[in-house]
Order: sequence, then structure tokens, then C-alpha cells
Amino acid sequence: MTRKRRRLWVVAACAIGFGSATALTLSAFSSDIVFFMLPGDVLSKHPDPGHAFRLGGMVAQGTLRETMVDGEPGARFGVTDGHGHIVSAEYIGVLPDLFREGQGVVAMGAMTPEGAFRATEVLAKHSADYMPPEVEAALKKNGMWNPATGNAPPAAAWNGTAAKLAGG
Repeated sequence: MTRKRRRLWVVAACAIGFGSATALTLSAFSSDIVFFMLPGDVLSKHPDPGHAFRLGGMVAQGTLRETMVDGEPGARFGVTDGHGHIVSAEYIGVLPDLFREGQGVVAMGAMTPEGAFRATEVLAKHSADYMPPEVEAALKKNGMWNPATGNAPPAAAWNGTAAKLAGG
């Protein structure tokens, strides 16, 4: 075998090894990837029950109901994107102190077979001008907010759909 042919085999073996390592790494990470969805995306794409994702938006006005489940505090609430889309969510555990209607929220969890979102983790707004980056991007994308015109509109100003979730 000539020197040139040996070099070609070494390069080919390195390329196959590198490609295999890349494929294995990506497949290992694919189970840990958690996607962000807005309520409108959830209602149109119908994610599979049990498939974890982050649901972001604003807590819809008039939808927060505190509950007790097996002696633990819990809550049921709606998450809206301001376009009439509301996803019913439930959480068992103590909510963050700043969690309330009209505030930005990002919840990690999955859909139940009944069609509700069951959150395993809830993150709420933590300062007067904070908004989760995903919610901010979605408001900009949907034309609900132009940063050049000032602060984002309060959820109460564009959320007129709370009755939809509360009524059924």
C-alpha cells in the first residue's frame, strides 16, 4: 500500500470516528431538549401527553384558583398569549411569591391526556420590569409590543379572554 493510500485511509477513519462521536452526542442530548411554546402553539400543535416542554405567557385574568391536592397546596390557572388562546394549567406545590394574574410566567411540564398542562416547575416575574425572554420575543413577533414605543403593555390591557377559560 502506498503512502498516499494509507493517508487516505487514516483521514477516512478519522472522519468516520468524528461523525460517529457527533451523532452519539446529539442523540444523547435530544432527550434533554425542552422546547418553549406559547398557548397558541399548544392549541394548534397538540403536543403529545407526557412530552415535556416550557409553556410561557401571562397568567390570564380571572383564572387563578388555589386548590389542595392530597394535603398539598396547588393551583389551577390559565396561561394566555394575548390573542385569545388560553391553556389551562395546574400545579401542585407552593407557587412563587410573585405569581399572580396578569404577570409573566414560564412553566415547565407536560400535557395530560385530558388536555390540561400539568406543571412541574413554575417561574414568575421577579422585578418590576422583568419579562421572560421567550414571552418578550413572542409579544414582539405577534405585534403586541414594539420596544421603540416603550414598555410592554400590561397583561390586563390585552387579555380579554379570561372568561373563556373560566366558563369552560
